[in-house]
Amino acid sequence: MIKDRRVHTTLPAADLERAKKWYEEKLGLTPATVNEGGVFYVVGDGTRFILYPTPNPTRGGHTQIGFSTDDIAAEVADLKARGVVFEEYDFPGLKTENSVAQTGEAKAAWFKDSEGNTVGLVQLPPGAEPGS
Repeated sequence: MIKDRRVHTTLPAADLERAKKWYEEKLGLTPATVNEGGVFYVVGDGTRFILYPTPNPTRGGHTQIGFSTDDIAAEVADLKARGVVFEEYDFPGLKTENSVAQTGEAKAAWFKDSEGNTVGLVQLPPGAEPGS
């Protein structure tokens, strides 16, 4: 059944080589495979995503991939040191301080990759992680 299947995210890249370099330099990721269909990454707990080449310039105005962390402040600081620029928000219901927003019991931060895809970080409250 589909409810028991692993999922992966598919992110568009107008310039696949630029995107591959960005994910390596800014996030420290190494591709699991690279071919004409895209760049495939395997990350925490066997989750995965692919950057695929497309001339389509349309990007969603929402978080397109999210990474969970136990310490969002440390993760944000590490990524900023690598040159990642975080989005800053200040409107009703969402305000970032030092690039991190409190969203209910969770904390979140967002940045854009080289292709304009919105990437999120989230620190869930204790016990909220699947399998915890």
